Amino acid sequence: MTSPPATHEPLSRTTRATRTRILEAALRELGRNADSSLGDIAEAAGVARRTVYAHFAGRAALVGGLAADAGEAIRVAIAVIDAPGPVTGQAPDAATALARVVLTLWPVGDRYRTLIGLARQDLGANGFSGLLTPVRDKVAGILAHGQRQGVFRTGVPPGPLSRALEAHILVLLDSVNSGVWADDGTGAATTTLIAAGADRDVAASTIRRLCDANQPGGSAQQPGRDAQ
Repeated sequence: MTSPPATHEPLSRTTRATRTRILEAALRELGRNADSSLGDIAEAAGVARRTVYAHFAGRAALVGGLAADAGEAIRVAIAVIDAPGPVTGQAPDAATALARVVLTLWPVGDRYRTLIGLARQDLGANGFSGLLTPVRDKVAGILAHGQRQGVFRTGVPPGPLSRALEAHILVLLDSVNSGVWADDGTGAATTTLIAAGADRDVAASTIRRLCDANQPGGSAQQPGRDAQ
């Protein structure tokens, strides 16, 4: 007689809370010192080291847990970006679309920027790159649209240009992580538009309009207007 397939019981509320506390402590401690041990993280989380091992088999598994949470946060952000907005009679221009991607994802990148420094050591280049695939594909589509519109220059194809902009933003996040720069996403979004080939004034006005629309009382229809 064959054994019934194994089932995975949902985590209890207490177990989920403990896991979350460990991961939050890992973000803080690894951001402070990339060589922090599991013992350091356990102490910061207020749990015994064996409790950390009960959730994560080792450092690689712990960083993998952070990466999984980051990947889910990215998927949620992409869903927000893709959600249909108010009917304005026209699709957003490419500059607005690209700015929205950066502004929406910047808080996610800021929260998980510790992973940038841990990527090769603990995740491998491919593992970290895989987290960004949905963003990379989204941006490449926007760039292709913008090049057809004449908003972005056409000297570099959308795929390679998307990778170049990705590297640009990762460097900015790493600068924040190193304490040499601070940004709420507006600086990153503005420079990303310019790097994509948008006119400097268009970039500045697009970011300003999007930020104004997100203020209390701002028009929800503003992001869909022509930025030029």
